[in-house]
Amino acid sequence: MGVIHLQQSSFAILRSSEIMNNSAMTAKMHLKNLNFFLQIFSLLTLAVPLPISHAATIVDSLPGYPGNLPFRLQTGYVGVGEEEQVQLFYYFIESERDPKRDPVLLWLTGGPGCSALSGLVLETGPLNFVYSAISWQSEVPKFKLNPYSWTKVASIIFVDSPVGTGFSYATASEGYYSDDITASRHMYEFLSKQGYILGNPYTAKKEDGVGSKYKYAQRVSLLSDELYELFLPYTDMPGKLRYRNVFLVPTTMILFAQGTKIHWVRCSKTLMYTKNVLSSFDYHLNFTRESFHALIYSGDQDMVISYVGTMAWIRKLNLSTSDRWRPWFVKGQVAGYTTKYSNGHYHLTFATVKGAGHTAPEFKPRECLVMIAKWFRMHPL
Repeated sequence: MGVIHLQQSSFAILRSSEIMNNSAMTAKMHLKNLNFFLQIFSLLTLAVPLPISHAATIVDSLPGYPGNLPFRLQTGYVGVGEEEQVQLFYYFIESERDPKRDPVLLWLTGGPGCSALSGLVLETGPLNFVYSAISWQSEVPKFKLNPYSWTKVASIIFVDSPVGTGFSYATASEGYYSDDITASRHMYEFLSKQGYILGNPYTAKKEDGVGSKYKYAQRVSLLSDELYELFLPYTDMPGKLRYRNVFLVPTTMILFAQGTKIHWVRCSKTLMYTKNVLSSFDYHLNFTRESFHALIYSGDQDMVISYVGTMAWIRKLNLSTSDRWRPWFVKGQVAGYTTKYSNGHYHLTFATVKGAGHTAPEFKPRECLVMIAKWFRMHPL
């Protein structure tokens, strides 16, 4: 892992949500353009022979963006697991402020099976699509800088995990078999951690299941009290999460890691993956015994993983309230609500983002940048 220099003093882990949000469907109109972008992007960054464990490339420019990129972008593969059979693809973007002192953020998109590229171009990365300049006839998509990129305050590693996601692959067929525990071990090889952030996280089936969705719908007046009472007997029944696969991108012209990918898929539905951790609540409970600072945020308009279920399992951590429920502000406007919990050495901040859906930074980029910047400085929201 010598290609990634992680000399900063603190690290933060970000687990993006389990499922992509509805607004991402707007990008579906530009499938042709994203296809071209990925082909050119890949030609620039990944034209390397196998084996490519630890190979890295610095990207200076991209089609659709005028001039050189004003930030440092590095891409490549890191081999993990037995004999490095699993090759995890990453995008590493240095902090635009002070990369030697700013924290490093590890971004893992959910699913499992959704590519980290979603987070890079749709949520917290330094580039956004210029949708007004794109049409079906466009050959090259246009890009603009994201003024609210989290790389303003942190370096970010976007990783295609687990194996089979995005451009990640295995050198042997048995390497594609994975599960929650194996994928976690692979990521543990990537870096150590001293703090963590969760964004709209699916944590526990009971708290984040169907019941929390109905309760949320009642709270925001989408269900009447009468209808909620009607649904109540069914809220303990197992629910089925629907995974949305927005982009299917042919890679016939891509010259990297030849033979490992036929198509680039935003959210893969064909992973050989077993969910053998049905609840991660016990892990969070273990974290409370450590000297950690945690930030957990939810878009208050998210019905996929609603804040109702998230707050339910947070309460089960049996922490004391150190800062009671109150609004937090950006530019004098209410940006959401927050509360803080602590047991003396473990500190957990929970925040809602007002008006945000499932992937909060996509809906409210300015507010989320303010939120993360304050948390990094350990300032109250």
